[in-house]
Amino acid sequence: MAKKLFPDAQSALEGVLKNDMLIASGGFGLCGLPERLLDAVRDSGVTGLTFASNNAGIDNEGIGKLLRTKQVKKMISSYVGENKEFERQYLAGELEVEFCPQGTLAERMRAGGAGIPGFYTKTGVGTLVAEGKEMKEFGGEEYILEHGIFADLSIIKAWKADESGNLVFRKTARNFNLPASTCGKICVVEVEELVPVGSLDPDCIHLPGVYVQRMIVGAPYDKKIEFRTVRETEASI
Repeated sequence: MAKKLFPDAQSALEGVLKNDMLIASGGFGLCGLPERLLDAVRDSGVTGLTFASNNAGIDNEGIGKLLRTKQVKKMISSYVGENKEFERQYLAGELEVEFCPQGTLAERMRAGGAGIPGFYTKTGVGTLVAEGKEMKEFGGEEYILEHGIFADLSIIKAWKADESGNLVFRKTARNFNLPASTCGKICVVEVEELVPVGSLDPDCIHLPGVYVQRMIVGAPYDKKIEFRTVRETEASI
């Protein structure tokens, strides 16, 4: 069995990164972001990147860091609301954006991982999402053809992994890390905890190790919060 564990994010991405590649990146908001791998992508200096990701992070977190350095050419995303630099680049014509409904984006990634080049969905019919896309009728209803995402590279974050790459995600972090993990030619994962083979309950493994080519241990992590809401004290009411 090939050795999958690498000492750091830079070495795990060595020989993989190149300009103008399509990267599927996991994460949901600031939850489950492959932080160490995104930092390594930024530090590598590669440019012209297209990211398929639920969102673009915030101004200086997640993919937002690569927007700051102008390494991202295009975003395929469902939610981009909390990033002022994203907004500025898009309105200035510096960034190409392909908006995709959230469930459709997850299915496009899953389809790519399953080798499915396209599928029909009702989501987006009659809206801007449908513009320029093939339509087909099933049972008297119109559907849009959406294409599966086949990425050059998947970068994801998991909670636990064993030494053969079997992964367990934690709660919300499972949402997009799981479909993003399967649609890339190469999957590189950062994990919070590495355990011996046989330590994970086989019925609780979310992603089999056959999908994982390389991994690192990225801990410790700081818990980041997009919006901090603090209740007023009684004295100030």
